[in-house]
Amino acid sequence: MSQQPVNQPWSQRFETALNPAIARFNASIGFDIHLIEYDLTGSQAHAQMLAKVGIISAEEGEQLVKGLEQIRQEYRDGYFTPGLEAEDVHFAVERRLTELIGDTGKKLHTARSRNDQVATDVRLYLRDQIQKIQADLRVWQATLVAKAEQHIDTMIPGYTHLQRAQPVCLAHHLLAYFEMAQRDWQRLTEVYSRVNICPLGSGALAGTPFPIDRHYSAALLEFSAPGNNSLDGVSDRDFAVEFLCAASLIMVHLSRLSEEVILWSSQEFSFVSLSDRVSTGSSIMPQKKNPDVPELVRGKTGRVFGHLQAMLTLLKGLPLAYNKDMQEDKEAIFDAVITVRSCLEAMTVLIAEGIEFQPTRLTSAVAEDFSNATDVADYLAAKGVPFREAYNLVGKLVKTCTSEGILLKDLSLERWKSFHPKFEDDIFAAIAPTQVVAVRNSYGGTGFDQVRLQLEAAKKALQS
Repeated sequence: MSQQPVNQPWSQRFETALNPAIARFNASIGFDIHLIEYDLTGSQAHAQMLAKVGIISAEEGEQLVKGLEQIRQEYRDGYFTPGLEAEDVHFAVERRLTELIGDTGKKLHTARSRNDQVATDVRLYLRDQIQKIQADLRVWQATLVAKAEQHIDTMIPGYTHLQRAQPVCLAHHLLAYFEMAQRDWQRLTEVYSRVNICPLGSGALAGTPFPIDRHYSAALLEFSAPGNNSLDGVSDRDFAVEFLCAASLIMVHLSRLSEEVILWSSQEFSFVSLSDRVSTGSSIMPQKKNPDVPELVRGKTGRVFGHLQAMLTLLKGLPLAYNKDMQEDKEAIFDAVITVRSCLEAMTVLIAEGIEFQPTRLTSAVAEDFSNATDVADYLAAKGVPFREAYNLVGKLVKTCTSEGILLKDLSLERWKSFHPKFEDDIFAAIAPTQVVAVRNSYGGTGFDQVRLQLEAAKKALQS
């Protein structure tokens, strides 16, 4: 490991170079290289603005734009690979630009600070990534809809407190996750609107004495507007917190379904089987087929939560304006983006081709419990018995059946009538699982007709 002092672009202000350990500690080039394309785009807009207002000549502006584009191509071709000596991607670009076009390259940073440059790059990056995640969400939603369409007539036990509650249509269950993803998509749209504000031109913190046109550079970069306050422009990371909140909620939703898939695939449930394409085995137990995909998604959820907590902690005590602490925002954002996108992709594959529901097992599951007890109370209430009275009576019925080791469906009509004279032959149809699901036809309910309407609405949402 080299112990030679490391010279920096700003080192003329200092008598000695950085200690190499501090140079390594201080550098961000190892991760902010991810911003290079956005840095180049932002710098091109800045150069065009400088030429437009006459701070540099039109010829110089053209030189800068072409030089920056050459660096972009060198990076894409693998020839531009700055190291520790650059400190960060911004200095690396400026240094290479000067090598390419001479002293004109040194004019690029006129009327700009690294503070507003960094803030602009991060917003450009996140704006792009939000759109990509929204596209991933649409693919995820389409996969849920496709799977739901296959199971409109399939029933599955519904749970509260992880106890059998009421049977529901399996498609209805899957479409609940469609609704979660829809909110995720909408939430990202709202976050995007606050990401899409341009800080370029805010300078270090106080603006600049040069006659710049911030509206022009913002328009070139397709921002909705320049920021109103230069102090806020360089120090605001609310948009990053909001993004991490939205990312965390996406992970919450993926993790909830992951937990269900893990339970459903266990021998105790046996509601689903997982294909070999999404499962792994044990190194010692040859019979095992492990649900690695949902387990990893469940585990990676905490990773994104951690980035959100880290960002909040990073910001909570920072005085205005920019502080070096903010260098820590990038890795959190980068990793959250990568994690969310990879988890969406993995879960999409899992649901599309890795999971097979077991209708026979599901049919028996909804018929082997007391999840139709509420329907008995509803049956009596529909015949004029006060609901609370009916509720208490059904509680006694369930207690009796439990003590005898039978289910409600096993009671004879005579025994039904011994509990209440309102019971008739139609009680048996009323408590059949298919009927229990079908009658819940209120708007948004699990009734089969309602689920078909929900599917059509979901398809329309995907097309909008």
